[in-house]
Amino acid sequence: MAPTHDELTEHLIRLIDIRLLDPLDILVDGHDAIGPLRAVIRERARSLATTIVSGDQRAAVGAVMRAISTLYPGDTPFDPPIDWWRSPLGQAVARRVGHPTAESVSYAVAGAMLGITRQGVHDLVSRDKLARHPEGGVRCASVRDRLLREGTRRG
Repeated sequence: MAPTHDELTEHLIRLIDIRLLDPLDILVDGHDAIGPLRAVIRERARSLATTIVSGDQRAAVGAVMRAISTLYPGDTPFDPPIDWWRSPLGQAVARRVGHPTAESVSYAVAGAMLGITRQGVHDLVSRDKLARHPEGGVRCASVRDRLLREGTRRG
């Protein structure tokens, strides 16, 4: 199920606090500048959530990529744990981008993105409801397309 704007906003605020502001607060030993930053982050998270949830596709993809590269920096391609896909940000990313760095995902990841079991993904692939990737797994684009079709039916 797609996250609401408020769910995504609150999730982004928590992530930014935990991954960026809390370490910065420790580094600057509780400097007074951190408090005002938290207020700015609340507003920016709201704006980011709006773009991801309801912005045009190009803006949404840009917002997703900025958020992921900032919150999950690294020298390797983005490869979050399976549970991440069940989070509000993970669900929003699955709907707007699919997987930001992979053309295909495992059945387990596809299941997490869709909110179903790995066996459920296998059944969908067997019935040609999801596209198998020639090198294994499931095409991310087919997972995203299914999420978008389901969202249209529910909404």
